[in-house]
Amino acid sequence: MTDDSLFLIDVDRILREKAPKYYAYIPRFIVSYLKRIIHQEEINVFLKDAKDKVGVDFLKASLDFLDTKIEAEGLENLPKEGLFTFVSNHPLGGQDGVAIGYVLGNHYNGKVKYLVNDLLMNLKGLAPLCIPINKTGKQGKDFPMMVEAGFKSDNQLIMFPAGLCSRRQKGVIRDLKWSKTFITKSVQAQRDVVPVYFEGRNSDFFYKLANLCKRLGIKFNLAMLYLADEMFKNRHKTFTVTFGKPIPWQTFDQSKTPARWAAYVKEEVYKLKRVRKVEQDK
Repeated sequence: MTDDSLFLIDVDRILREKAPKYYAYIPRFIVSYLKRIIHQEEINVFLKDAKDKVGVDFLKASLDFLDTKIEAEGLENLPKEGLFTFVSNHPLGGQDGVAIGYVLGNHYNGKVKYLVNDLLMNLKGLAPLCIPINKTGKQGKDFPMMVEAGFKSDNQLIMFPAGLCSRRQKGVIRDLKWSKTFITKSVQAQRDVVPVYFEGRNSDFFYKLANLCKRLGIKFNLAMLYLADEMFKNRHKTFTVTFGKPIPWQTFDQSKTPARWAAYVKEEVYKLKRVRKVEQDK
């Protein structure tokens, strides 16, 4: 007997529901391949084992499952009081979000929220930490109100303004353009912005696939299908997350547009990488 409240990955069911007209014609080897690259069996074992873990405890269980160690630098920059918007680069798509949430969740007694893809709301252990984002369909109309409520809440907010994982362009692995939402909403809510740099990368295969899709004009984010596989490739590793000094919300004045301020903060995040390298070289 299965627990209906427990979300488990089921590629067969997803294909039947999302493509009922074509499901019977999909070769079984393709279905098997999809199950393998998203690690259906392994992830479902974890979800069953962690079914009673919620919030920060679920994040800790996730890090343990992935055998991920985190070295946090710049913790002295984290204010003990006040509400802030934490914005980070997004190099991995798995461990980075979990790790940052875990460090900040511990520091702020669990009072943290992510603005994330609404699909993650299916994970019962993660759902209490999420403000779901789905810019299509009905929720698209509710999206501004949900973001507004998040910024007015008494939670620390964690955002990845690029939306997508970092891409490799001209040999450099870096986020794509950052959305300005965190600037406009942080100013409205009078939240200082804390830059966060997460050091990590995905495989060459991931970046080549993403770039190939772009060149071919494929709109579907095919690389996203491989994020679970990338997460498993990054098991048994130690990652460093660096927190910069808070940037006062008053900084984001009329001298620049919100989009240009977002680009400015993005540069401040990547400066943390350079600062860390200089300190390592000393």
